[in-house]
Parts: sequence; structure tokens; C-alpha cells
Amino acid sequence: MNTSAVFQGISNPFDFIAPQPQQDTELLELLHFVPGLKEILMLRQVHALEHATVWLLSQPRASHPPRTSSHFQVDNESLGGLSTEQGFFLYGDVNISDLRRAVTNGLQRLKNGEWDLAIHPRCGTNVSITMLLTAGLAVGMHMIMPRGLIEQLLGLGIAATTAAELAPNIGALAQRYLTTSVPFNLTIENITKTRDVWGREAHFVRVQWQE
Repeated sequence: MNTSAVFQGISNPFDFIAPQPQQDTELLELLHFVPGLKEILMLRQVHALEHATVWLLSQPRASHPPRTSSHFQVDNESLGGLSTEQGFFLYGDVNISDLRRAVTNGLQRLKNGEWDLAIHPRCGTNVSITMLLTAGLAVGMHMIMPRGLIEQLLGLGIAATTAAELAPNIGALAQRYLTTSVPFNLTIENITKTRDVWGREAHFVRVQWQE
């Protein structure tokens, strides 16, 4: 595999609330009447496991994967994932034995407190945050800058640059508290080679919910 980009793990600047093993179970019991809540909670946990798996698969096999809290993480850009409420698709050239090992280790390490493994810089959350920030800042700059062409182009450039600077940290914050959750309730059912709804080859990691 071609391990290319290197990403420095986020050192817990946003850990306002430490994840608790029973948090999703208790929330589901409290709001059991909300339709689709279990699926949403499960999707967030699957999303975290997907990210952890990609991180661990990206590490050189000869070395133990470093902790994101204090080391650089190697990001293999040839690997990617797509989460569903039943499990996640893993795209890329990967041996199923290595995948099974990464999923198992990722699940255990997340449960043991390595929560930064749930955050990934190539997550779609970051892309969405960047787009929203750019659009919002562009509208703001359009309103406050003079209407001349040069001034408007300058405002657009400022908006894009500012969004690019802010998006990684805001995206990490959104991942940590909105789009992922430590998979305390997940167990691994099986891993199969399949195709997704677009016909792309992938491995599918199927999980189950446990109370």
C-alpha cells in the first residue's frame, strides 16, 4: 500500500465530556419513543469504528500503531470507508486478515480510551464543514465588502482562506461530538467481500448492537 499523507493527531483539545460506556444505552432507554434513534446512535458508533480501522490499516505492519494523542499518524489515502447503521464498507486493496485484525484492535482501543482514533481528516464531515463555512463566510464578505469586482474577489479569497483554516478544528469537533461515538455497544458479526450499491468492490464489516 502507498502510505502518503501524514497527519498529526488531535491532542484532546475538545474533551469537555468523556464518553461513558452506558451513554447511548441510557439515551435510548430515555428516548425510546423517538423513531430512528437507535439507527442514528448505531451509525455514529459504526462511523467511529470505520475511522479507527482506516487509521490502523494505514500503519506500517512492522511497527505498533502510535497513539493519536501524542504522535504523528500515517494516513493511507488509498483506503476509504462508508458507514451505515448495519456496518461499514472498506474500500481499497487490503488483506481480509489484516482488516479483521484492524477492526478488532480498533474496537478495543476505542473502548479503552483512544478516542482520537474516531477522528479522521478525510471524513466527509470535514468536507461538509468546509463547504458550509466557505458559503457562510462568502455571503458575509459579499455583504460587508464594497461592490467592486476586485473587492468582491478579495472578499471571496478571504472567505475561502479563513474557511480552510477553521474547518479542520471545527470538523474534528463535529466528528467528536456529533457524527461519531465510541462503539461501546458494537460487536463484530462478520466481514465479507461484496459490492456496494454503486457496484464498487469493497469489504463489508457487519456489526451488531448489544446493550
